[in-house]
Amino acid sequence: MKVKLLLVLSLFAYQFAFSQTEKLLKGVVSSDNFLLQNVDVINKNSQKSTKTNDKGEFVVTVKANDSLLFYAKDYYLKRLKVTKEQIGQSNLQVLMIKKPEELDEVVVEKTHSIKLNKDKKYEQGKRDEIDVINSVESIKKRTVYEGNIDNGMNFIAIGKKILDLFSKEKEPEKEAPPEIEFAVLAKNTCDEKFYLETLKLKPDEIDLFLQFCDTDPKSKALIEHHNVLSMMDFLLAKNIEFQKLNNAEK
Repeated sequence: MKVKLLLVLSLFAYQFAFSQTEKLLKGVVSSDNFLLQNVDVINKNSQKSTKTNDKGEFVVTVKANDSLLFYAKDYYLKRLKVTKEQIGQSNLQVLMIKKPEELDEVVVEKTHSIKLNKDKKYEQGKRDEIDVINSVESIKKRTVYEGNIDNGMNFIAIGKKILDLFSKEKEPEKEAPPEIEFAVLAKNTCDEKFYLETLKLKPDEIDLFLQFCDTDPKSKALIEHHNVLSMMDFLLAKNIEFQKLNNAEK
């Protein structure tokens, strides 16, 4: 009986020591069968980090139940809790998901063609927009060429409309303003003191938090129409979700 008890205690002590000892964990990061390089691999518990090489490989020191964060621009943030089995195998396969790309509308003379996003709602919205443009052009043609003008034939008004129509067609197209990333806008709108003292974030958590906020569709609306109050309200609301995720992983 004593021998069995000693054996159980020995196994328990071994498992505890194994879980508290840092080990090297090797792995590979990929997306859609492509190996990803320069991905930030961060051990949230030890605050140690590394990057993947040109083959998507990485090596990081971990303990059992450590939380790993995988961050790369244009990809969703990946979170992973390390198990003893994964440490023993030391061949971690990490799959990251690429964010969908939003393509701008391309307008060609006499025909309206656009690059459509894979999102069905986005495609339908663009089709509706084309239908509206075609309807407006059809109304313009009937107004100029059919000869049926309400309240009599006002040749001066017709001439002005024709001149306005040609002058609008000759106006050079205005370049669209450069796209602003949400993280840059958020940092420019709220100073570092707001993130550290109001949101109670650590300095190394600010970029991860803004990446988390960027996944919310509301962040795109803030880029187009933003002010200090709306930005602060949004960050305060997202910080509650961010802290809940952090606490759940601990």
